[in-house]
Amino acid sequence: MQRQGYAGTGIKQIAQEARATLGSVYHFFPGGKRELAVAAVQHGDEEFAEALRDALDAHDDPAEAIRALCATLADGLSDSGWTDGCPVTTTSLGTAALAPDIQTAAAEAFARWRGLVRDKLRTSGIAEADADELAHTVISTLEGAELASQVSRSKEPLEIAGRHLARLVALHR
Repeated sequence: MQRQGYAGTGIKQIAQEARATLGSVYHFFPGGKRELAVAAVQHGDEEFAEALRDALDAHDDPAEAIRALCATLADGLSDSGWTDGCPVTTTSLGTAALAPDIQTAAAEAFARWRGLVRDKLRTSGIAEADADELAHTVISTLEGAELASQVSRSKEPLEIAGRHLARLVALHR
């Protein structure tokens, strides 16, 4: 689902790639593809939250942490052959009206990521209201830049986003 999205990924393909029987997939995910998609979004949430935490913890300066995170995301996307974008976004796009449970899982992921960024900004001395709005801007920009990098098959959108987000954060310190 990370590579093909919800609509482009079939439950049979998932079973084949997991080297599992279709019966075992339905055993663990009795709700079928939708339940599996929610689990995929939650897994993507946890993976990115961990990477985000690691990046934020590695630097005292949140501006530098965000710039470094963008570089890491650009490298990872390039290393995947431009196929492994954000699993939360890719899986949830186009499903909000059809599958509110997938949309809810994605919204919770974005909220968690914003919270991690907001907390780092707050501990660096940025006012609460500014930190909250900056966190929204950071996560939204990362998502857009990652998609732009994937589509253009270039690190440049993420690198530019990293530089400009770092400048924006620095203005608030």
